[in-house]
Amino acid sequence: MNIIIKSSIDIEKMRLSGRLAAEVLEMIARHIKPGVSTEELNTICHNYITQVQDAIPAPLGYKGFPKSICTSVNDVVCHGIPNNALKLRSGDIINIDVTVIKNGLYADTSKMFFVGKPTVLGQRLCQVTQKSLYLAIRMIKPGLRLRDIGRSIQKFVEHANFSVVREYCGHGTGKFFHEPPHVLHYDADDDNCVLQSGMTLTIEPMVNTGSRHVFTDQNDGWTVKTRDHSLSAQYEHTIAVTNSGCEVLTLRDEECFPEVITHANL
Repeated sequence: MNIIIKSSIDIEKMRLSGRLAAEVLEMIARHIKPGVSTEELNTICHNYITQVQDAIPAPLGYKGFPKSICTSVNDVVCHGIPNNALKLRSGDIINIDVTVIKNGLYADTSKMFFVGKPTVLGQRLCQVTQKSLYLAIRMIKPGLRLRDIGRSIQKFVEHANFSVVREYCGHGTGKFFHEPPHVLHYDADDDNCVLQSGMTLTIEPMVNTGSRHVFTDQNDGWTVKTRDHSLSAQYEHTIAVTNSGCEVLTLRDEECFPEVITHANL
């Protein structure tokens, strides 16, 4: 497992990439409303990243992906492709996944948005999913086993009677879009991977209200949906492991969560 340890200069550059990725999610919030198409959201984000931020939207062209962001609505777990036909309706939930490249460094983040008034189930799903991400981030420090992160997320989610998707995971990022290690969101073998200072990675739990099982739409080869058509939610941050804890590189201004977490016993 060839994990890339980042220098202090790399992480400083990633702070900028992370800030820009977070700003895209902050900017797009006001555009999410009933009647808007996911293609319109993609165009707004693409223009903002390329023209305002002078940055690169990493998904565009990645392994043939045709758009600059992913838009995953209701039962779409991840990798939803923006299009003109899909127009948002009141009560929908939508995940927008943004990865920005600036000065050669990547930062990856996503969040859920409510379209109009959320359903009780949709709101609860999003709350549980975001909390599972936060509890995982609070654990991060040098010496922590990756498996402990996945175990904690799974326990929390299943206690809420939801399920964790197992086919997709978090990952190292920074120099490249996807780097080792795989960051699983359930209790599974981690090849004895232990976190160390200088690692940068994403945590991005995908949580379903029904079964954990998913499938990929063969019409486009990208869109992943819940097999039982239940709702799915995801939140994601890019994290840097520090000597005493971690730093959230993609934190948004709206979040009541610390940007830097320090563990006193280190």
